[in-house]
Amino acid sequence: MQNTATSNDSDAGSSPLPIIALTMGDAAGIGPEVVVRAATNLQLRSICRPVAVGHADVLQRAAQLTNTPLRIEEVADFETLADWQPAIPGNSDAQVLSCVKACGDDVADVPLGAIDARAGQAAYDCLVAATKAALAGTIAGITTAPLNKAALCSAGLDYPGHTEILGDVCGVDEFAMMLYLPPGDIVKSPNGLGVVHTTLHTSIASVPELLSTELIAANIRLMDSFMQRVGCDAPRVGVCALNPHAGEEGLFGDEEARLIAPAVQQCQQAEIQSTGPIPADALLRRAVGGEFDGVVAMYHDQGHIALKLIGFDRAVNITLGLPIVRTSPSHGTAFDIAGKGIASAAGMIEAAKIAVQLSLSGDSSTL
Repeated sequence: MQNTATSNDSDAGSSPLPIIALTMGDAAGIGPEVVVRAATNLQLRSICRPVAVGHADVLQRAAQLTNTPLRIEEVADFETLADWQPAIPGNSDAQVLSCVKACGDDVADVPLGAIDARAGQAAYDCLVAATKAALAGTIAGITTAPLNKAALCSAGLDYPGHTEILGDVCGVDEFAMMLYLPPGDIVKSPNGLGVVHTTLHTSIASVPELLSTELIAANIRLMDSFMQRVGCDAPRVGVCALNPHAGEEGLFGDEEARLIAPAVQQCQQAEIQSTGPIPADALLRRAVGGEFDGVVAMYHDQGHIALKLIGFDRAVNITLGLPIVRTSPSHGTAFDIAGKGIASAAGMIEAAKIAVQLSLSGDSSTL
């Protein structure tokens, strides 16, 4: 399904802009703050129409905390967005953020900086509502502010994070989290650098038993498909080893020979340029230097640490394998600074820009 949802509201006054939903994330964290700040970014507003999904009172409080000149205006539902016009006349629409209410009113009473079941439930409800709107083609894509896993759990929701909820709501089995650094001065590849994670929100102890040749090969294919989507005709995919020194010929483990190498060979036979297993410390350095366009990591921190170290504000989280576009910043809820008005929206803005790019680049089922 191609997401072509657009709005008649255009800052440039020309062609309609794609509608990108910004979910507010956990109301106790910095999510609402980065949403309102991103929504007023003129560069972002020149390429899309940002629309909030959350609670107007929570977002208005965030605007006040951050001294963001923004008026939150609640709209009835996603279907009304295409014909929406701001209630304030003249050119004041740049100061208005429409908000689709997708959660209960109790979230407005959530205190900042603490785990709260109401915030967990609201974050889930907003994500589900935005996902369904994207599936229906009412919006072009979703950029999600961070949620808190413990808050989800306290609300009785058995999900470790956004990625798994999205896979469930979209009804797909082959999906993965990828961190992506766009082209620029950080990585040498002209197409940027993507790192997809074979296992995700799970304990380190459980990683070896969760790995399989089929799962690793599926992630190589997802990486190859995504990099082609962003303009890389023949992606070079490097595949991480699980163990130090790639197992040192079996001295440190046999997963490389038993699981990873067969996956690489399988994809090579399918004419995907995949190489590995390669020790992770060497592979990530080589990838940043431009030798690879994409990397398949075996577990969460193996990929996250490297990309966050070199490009924290620019690294964008993208969910692969979905029939919709979903991106997010790479940071978390940051309870320690919530309400202080110092949270940077750079990551949220970068993520929304990538969502626009992906929504305009073709059929999202190939993401």
